[in-house]
Amino acid sequence: MSLYVDIQKRLGDFFLDVSLETKGGISGLLGASGSGKSVTLMCVAGIVKPDKGKIILNGRILFDAERHINLTPQQRRIGYLFQNYALFPHMTVKQNILCGLYSEKDKLKKERLLHEMIELMQLSGLEAHLPGQLSGGQQQRVALTRILTGDPDLLVLDEPFSALDSHLRSSLQVETKKLLARFGKDTLLVTHSLGEAYQLCSKIALLDRGKLIAHQETKELFDDPQSKQAALLTGCKNIVGAKKAGEHAVDVPAWGIHFTTATPVRDDLVAIGVRARYFEANSEQNRFAVRLADEIEGPFEYNLQFRYENQLAEAQDICWIIPKEKKRGQFPAELGVAPANIMLLYK
Repeated sequence: MSLYVDIQKRLGDFFLDVSLETKGGISGLLGASGSGKSVTLMCVAGIVKPDKGKIILNGRILFDAERHINLTPQQRRIGYLFQNYALFPHMTVKQNILCGLYSEKDKLKKERLLHEMIELMQLSGLEAHLPGQLSGGQQQRVALTRILTGDPDLLVLDEPFSALDSHLRSSLQVETKKLLARFGKDTLLVTHSLGEAYQLCSKIALLDRGKLIAHQETKELFDDPQSKQAALLTGCKNIVGAKKAGEHAVDVPAWGIHFTTATPVRDDLVAIGVRARYFEANSEQNRFAVRLADEIEGPFEYNLQFRYENQLAEAQDICWIIPKEKKRGQFPAELGVAPANIMLLYK
């Protein structure tokens, strides 16, 4: 798949300005609520018309403002899975799936395709059930089946797990990834969940207040977000102002320390980020005296708030998250962090 999106859209006080290109697999749109994720998705699907720009899918122009091209949602061959799955509540599972086969006129072929998809999606025995009689996972499979029967060129999934409880959400993420791989459908996934994006997406576009602030391979984005806002949106809990102090050195005035870095430091450095799990009691690198400020116990881990010995009074406590099985004895007198785990953040 090749999806090219370069669009602008104003909705009241909100202004969307996004330019990105994907090359297949599962690509994610990640961002906080109101960042423009769903608006971007609706523009791609043809539900919302951009003010300017182009949208091209596999070389086929879906939208071009200058050339006055704006294909209808039906013409775009895009399967759209809404947050609530949008099943018809008074139709059975079979009837809902048949809606995806509306363009197939051959009755025998339609029936054959219906039964094949029901078998593949493990919905056998549920054909006569109404959506209200199904679990959340079954509803999602029915909605995906209805979309896939139309053989779309692209799937767009808008927060597909948001309405599910945490246990069901986790199991369905694994199941959905397998299903998408089985059908070989390229997918654009909207989510605000870091774990969901990391597990499912090969590449992530990061949106903030209508602007694209990063578009990278998933692991690369989490390892090196490059900006303060990208670090924040990828879950970094420790972000602090910093200055270049050498080719591989930074000063952190608020913490009263300096760090050695693995990556060369650019002159336009504004901050560093250290993820909460990167601190180590036995690390000899970037090791400084610390004291415990607070301890918050969770079901599987401890959130240990600490401060450096010379940290400024107005500076926030630093977060260290440690699995329960690794917590031993008293809080350590010193903590270190590997140079490779100092994330350099720029303007």
